[in-house]
Amino acid sequence: MTPPTQPVEETSTDVDSSAAAAPEWSRWQGGQHPNWTVGIEEEVMLLNTQDLTLAQSIDYVLRTVSPNLADRLTAETHGSAVELATGVNEKISDAIEDLHDVRARLKRELEPLALKAACSGTHPQAVWYQTVISSGERYQSLYGSMRELARREPTFALHVHVGVGDADDAMRLYNRMRAHVPLLLALSANSPYWQGRDTGLASARTPLFQAFPRVGIPLQFADYSEYVETVDLLIRSGCFPEPTYLWWDVRPQPRFGTIEIRTMDAQIDSESTSALVALVQSVAKLEVEEGWVSERQISVQEALNENRFLGARDGMDAELIDADSSTRIAISDYLPKLIDAARPHAQELGCEAELDLLADPDFRTGAQRQRELVRAGASLTELVGNLAQQFA
Repeated sequence: MTPPTQPVEETSTDVDSSAAAAPEWSRWQGGQHPNWTVGIEEEVMLLNTQDLTLAQSIDYVLRTVSPNLADRLTAETHGSAVELATGVNEKISDAIEDLHDVRARLKRELEPLALKAACSGTHPQAVWYQTVISSGERYQSLYGSMRELARREPTFALHVHVGVGDADDAMRLYNRMRAHVPLLLALSANSPYWQGRDTGLASARTPLFQAFPRVGIPLQFADYSEYVETVDLLIRSGCFPEPTYLWWDVRPQPRFGTIEIRTMDAQIDSESTSALVALVQSVAKLEVEEGWVSERQISVQEALNENRFLGARDGMDAELIDADSSTRIAISDYLPKLIDAARPHAQELGCEAELDLLADPDFRTGAQRQRELVRAGASLTELVGNLAQQFA
């Protein structure tokens, strides 16, 4: 192999030039809003009013609803799902009021279309062969890429964007929020039923969504440039066209200047959503400013992955691995410590009341509430009707 003839100084200049030529998608658009702003995206199931089965009606809905509501709705991969989005809000109370308003408007405008809406991580009775892929170009492209994997039963998630002005702080938050994924998943678990039966899981949505590529708790990155180079390699190689084809539980969103938390099941009602979003917002501030979890907690990938499974399986009853002590700790013991650490930040952000909903001894996950209703004698069809009643 011929040794290089260029001096070291020129090689260094080439590296700097390469760094300067960062891909357009990677430009961090932070600073548009104050740090810690939140935006909420909620995947909602569309139901036929008559029998409460999934309605493959997203194209019809988007064509029919009023323009001001349509601006808050987008299609999803499956034709029975619609995503609701709030605006950017500094306070959780404002974000939830916005979400509740969108839910109420959607419910009202679906009624004359013989449709309903409801939220759960899965439809308790849906089966794969009833699934229809949305007609949009993105979703047809997904089907071409993933083939019949894309036609699995629809799943419905809650996504929370947290604004971070600086790319380095954003990557610090990205790395550290990975350790909180299992807890957030456990607290949000709201999909115990699948294909007409109790799965024994608190979040059946989690393993169902795992059929897609590029999901789960992603790897840690040393800095933003390493993340950009890793992702851009996949884009340059033609694996996917842009970074939103990464469906990680936590992902940077450069175009918004946010870190997006994507691990949670969609919630039955907006009050449950408010508690989870308050925890996300206050813990984000806690981690960037104080670095609450240890480096070992964020670096042992196998422990993170195992905790994710335990959170999905057992929900609030999960005992998660503590990588520092090599023991398991019950969520009921761990959660109060995290809430206490996050409380000063919640007070500054004005979301202490919402955060305290998680500290209430009567707090129950959606999975617990669904099972209680069925154990009391409700059929799964009646359970879906109850979910629709509580939607708004």
